[in-house]
Amino acid sequence: MAKRPILILPDERLRAIAEPIEKIDDGIKQLAKDMLETMYDAPGIGLAAPQIGELKRIVVMDLAKEGEEPAPLVMVNPEILKYSDETVTTEEGCLSIPELYYDVERPAEVTVRYTDLDGKQIELDAKDRLAVCVQHELDHLDGVLYIDYLSRLKRDRVLKKFQKAERLSKRA
Repeated sequence: MAKRPILILPDERLRAIAEPIEKIDDGIKQLAKDMLETMYDAPGIGLAAPQIGELKRIVVMDLAKEGEEPAPLVMVNPEILKYSDETVTTEEGCLSIPELYYDVERPAEVTVRYTDLDGKQIELDAKDRLAVCVQHELDHLDGVLYIDYLSRLKRDRVLKKFQKAERLSKRA
């Protein structure tokens, strides 16, 4: 396994649309392992392949709390089939937008279909924290960031902050 660097806003690859995975081979399985190691090291509860510069439709998650047994979840080519009408507002953060957290409103429950690493199709009814995480990570596959759900003013402020940080780091 290998820890990979996480792309940080305003990296343009974070806005790219990921390609479907045609075949689950050793390369995809290794990518999933690398993603899990990167996510655990960050530390985070979810990571999408575009966040490490891989434009493939694969996400990893683990919502186990500290002290609980790890429960990694790998979703290949995931798609949300159904959204609940009921919504929930939760504070979200993102490994690609470090140290910033904002309240985001999303559907409280979703049904997601994906392929696991054994090639099996799975349908999962997700609610609460898992539903929010699924939606957040799947957004990454379509070049959508959680800040896109904020007001224009807040979103512009976040973008300017990270653009300035990028300019300063290039000068150094």
